[in-house]
Amino acid sequence: MTTSLLSAPPATTLRQALLADRARALTQLYRQAFPAVRRLVQRQGGSAQDAQDVFQDALVVFYEQAVLGTLELTASASTYLVSIARHRWQHELRRRARLPNEALPDESDALAAEEPEAAEETAFAVRDYVERLGVKCRDMLLNFYYFQQPLTQIAEANGYRSVRSATVQKFKCLERLRASVRAAFCTETIEY
Repeated sequence: MTTSLLSAPPATTLRQALLADRARALTQLYRQAFPAVRRLVQRQGGSAQDAQDVFQDALVVFYEQAVLGTLELTASASTYLVSIARHRWQHELRRRARLPNEALPDESDALAAEEPEAAEETAFAVRDYVERLGVKCRDMLLNFYYFQQPLTQIAEANGYRSVRSATVQKFKCLERLRASVRAAFCTETIEY
């Protein structure tokens, strides 16, 4: 795939490139679009990890549209991908504004500064909350975050129709976990 293919390709040509050599096409899209997404997210207060998460979600949406033949490009593929990521990031910012007490990933460094016993106790408490989620959510979160299985593998193992469906379910499970931890934390804080 050449650079000109991604600069202004017809959607059918891009679809063919993705189907012929997905890894190469996605790598080229990553190289072209991710730096712009990272700048966008970091300028608006996000971290490098936030940028990676947003870009991954955008890439999944883009890939599904391209492979299913529903992608209609009016600009370059990288511009379209950055646009999807921009919308995803704006959505995430609105969600965070609604949930100001949510612990953001960057705040996990505070856990490392705690004494080892307190960190171990906190880790045990989180495992307890994960166990309460139910088998399907627990397995999905453990497979993705602990065993670092790709979402494609998780989607196949759990019978999801697409990677996007697995991504959505993972997000819902993570939100349930956050909500239960947040509710317990608020209850503990009030009891003092």
